[in-house]
Amino acid sequence: MTTIPSTVTTDMPLADVKVVDLSRLVSGNMLTHVLADLGATVLKVEAPIKGDELRAWQREGMSTYWMAYCRNKDSLELNLRSAEGMSALRDLLERADILVENFRPGTLERMGLDRAALHALNPRLVVVRISGWGQTGMFAEKGGFGSLIEAMSGFAAMNGFADRPPALPPFALADSVAGLYGASLALAALHKQRASSQPEVQEIDLSLFEPLFSLLGPQAAEYQLTGKTTPRSGSRSPTHAPRNVYRTKDDRWVALSAGMEGTLHRLFEAIGMPDARSDPRFATHEARLKNIEALDELIQGHIATLTLEDALEFFRVRDITAGPVCDIADLLEHPYVIERELLVEQTAPDGRKVLVHAAPYRINGRRPPIRKQAPALGQHHDIWLGERADSTNTSQANEEVSS
Repeated sequence: MTTIPSTVTTDMPLADVKVVDLSRLVSGNMLTHVLADLGATVLKVEAPIKGDELRAWQREGMSTYWMAYCRNKDSLELNLRSAEGMSALRDLLERADILVENFRPGTLERMGLDRAALHALNPRLVVVRISGWGQTGMFAEKGGFGSLIEAMSGFAAMNGFADRPPALPPFALADSVAGLYGASLALAALHKQRASSQPEVQEIDLSLFEPLFSLLGPQAAEYQLTGKTTPRSGSRSPTHAPRNVYRTKDDRWVALSAGMEGTLHRLFEAIGMPDARSDPRFATHEARLKNIEALDELIQGHIATLTLEDALEFFRVRDITAGPVCDIADLLEHPYVIERELLVEQTAPDGRKVLVHAAPYRINGRRPPIRKQAPALGQHHDIWLGERADSTNTSQANEEVSS
């Protein structure tokens, strides 16, 4: 039997939580990334030789996604198609608090790890099962990568401009949202386990579809009431106006939102339209939405006379909610990012330095540190499974990934 040692300091919120991560790509890695940053011991169980497919997402020969999502984790190589590999996994699960997997539904059962088997191993285990469409239902066995979910969930139909095709997001939105939901669900289930005198395995069925679908908020109710879908509106809002991005004199962009009445009135005064409140085109919320083209034209006409720097100062002193549209090059030098220490440097396995985002919060004024660099494949295998050197048989393993 393998005993899971402590690899974190005891002052971290999740220092006593141990996680076995069988997932691949973004969703599961996002979930365990959140837990690892909070101090959990996370064991990334990877297929021999190639490891997690996330390692292959590279720029200039560096696994940038791996560096971003897998710091503070330990890497083990296990061939889960071998008896030795499965035996080692069972030993790990006996001492774990949380298991995360994103195989296609039914794979865990075929591995001999259905709920009853897991309960026999460890009745206090929390199991988070991530899949594209859920463990049951008509699409359960359908491949469920994020792009399909972003298209089918209603997100893409709302995203972009009305005269252009629906737009998929340029990053793993569905996976990331599911991972964030999953971290909260895992901790809620763990809380229940630790309070129970008669624990039983807690199994969480988490699809990629449902969390992203939930972010549509009132769309179902609004369609039911009006019979109309929300059209793509670019950077405008379907709920209030003005809200858009506007080009400056020096070809930069300012984002501006004035949905609150007080802000709107200050905006009208600032751009030389003090009588706009009595103009029937702009006097009410509904009228402004109906006449958004005219309203945006007036705002754009004023901002076009200012450089970005001047526009930001102009709106700042008048307490109007406006800000620059930044790309990552801007953010690396932005005083807010620097002051809040939002980027930290990691060392890649090849020795190169790379910037990654810091934990996006502080607890009692302290941001959780990066305790360990993103691991090389199998870097911690001997620490955890030294007596099982044959568990890394190099035959093909762990192929049935869903997301």
